[in-house]
Amino acid sequence: MLRELFEFTRPGYYGPFGGAFVPEILHTTLQELQQAFTCAQQDPAFWEEYLQIMRSYSCRPTPITFLENLSREVGGARIYLKREDLNHTGAHKANNVMGQGLLVRRMGKRRVIAETGAGQHGVATATMAARLGLACRIYMGAVDVDRQRPNVFWMQQLGAEVIPVEAGQATLKDALNECLRDWAESMADTHYVIGTVCGPHPFPQIVAYFQQIIGQESREQMLAQTGQLPRSVYACVGGGSNATGMFMGFLDDPQVELVGVEAGGLGLASGEHAARIAGGGGTVGVAQGYKTFFLQDEAGQMRHTHSVSAGLDYIGVSPILAHLHQIGRVRFQAATDAEVVEALRRLMRREGIIGALESVHALVGALRDAGSMSPEDTILVNLSGRGDKDIFTIAEALGDAEWVEFLRRKVADA
Repeated sequence: MLRELFEFTRPGYYGPFGGAFVPEILHTTLQELQQAFTCAQQDPAFWEEYLQIMRSYSCRPTPITFLENLSREVGGARIYLKREDLNHTGAHKANNVMGQGLLVRRMGKRRVIAETGAGQHGVATATMAARLGLACRIYMGAVDVDRQRPNVFWMQQLGAEVIPVEAGQATLKDALNECLRDWAESMADTHYVIGTVCGPHPFPQIVAYFQQIIGQESREQMLAQTGQLPRSVYACVGGGSNATGMFMGFLDDPQVELVGVEAGGLGLASGEHAARIAGGGGTVGVAQGYKTFFLQDEAGQMRHTHSVSAGLDYIGVSPILAHLHQIGRVRFQAATDAEVVEALRRLMRREGIIGALESVHALVGALRDAGSMSPEDTILVNLSGRGDKDIFTIAEALGDAEWVEFLRRKVADA
């Protein structure tokens, strides 16, 4: 199935999803990018160079951790975490941006731009740009700038220009729109480092290619550590890069269930969420250069989204995951803000691990299902990032107003 997924019946389509719906001015740039990527894939030295950078610069392979205390508390299956929070810059994002950075170098471009929601992709892109000597601009919704101040600070210290986007809801989708506008005006010397498996072809394919390192490592590690493949694998889904990367390691193992967990926000019935597939909230449409499930009204206008996590607060979902859902290979569910905050509290108090709010959505799904499984079963959860960046949101969710105000004063002073 993994091989078949990228043997396109139509270029850039995964089943009926994907494509490249862009202004004519961008077609030549996308073709150039596709050609550079295809040449890189066919060059064994490129993948080896990529792996070497990830080993020496980004601390790969990241480990698998058995959640002994939570597994005992919940009962049923044994729960393991893939520790992408220990990757350089604190999330899985470095996997993609370092790979795209090598492509930028091949293409001879000197400037990169990116959009970011939670800020992890922005920090990773700024890090890559500093490492490779590239000019860097990051677009970020003004709402996300406010709730992810620590990451904004680090992006700026790494030399990136951070542009707060006030348009629309001032969140991730609006940052992506501004990035596309910039790219249309600067594509001759600029590469757009898309952070997830969305956007026009070939971006979903490129990001999936580099993020598959998560699933490759995880499959080998689970066999070595437990002697068996997991019964179920869980990952949070915003755009879907961490989930796609993890799932690609197990697509050819039909006995392994793949579960994507979306942002349930204040509950699916409330309308204040970002669940495109779980609960049937999204409908198929075309936006931001590709075709997939979007949260949109009958006129095709994008609806308001909500999540306690900035990185899952997005209107669309990867065309790869939309296809895998449609053919029944990936099951989707949603986790509410309240469930995520409680699961994070348990993860911190029982295991001493501070996960990102995005990633803990996947843990909610695992904790929800583990009790109905056998103690002989194992569950693997992709902890796609660490929670340092969420300190304002977490403190506020836990009701510590004094600590929130203290942190905001400190960041403002910095």
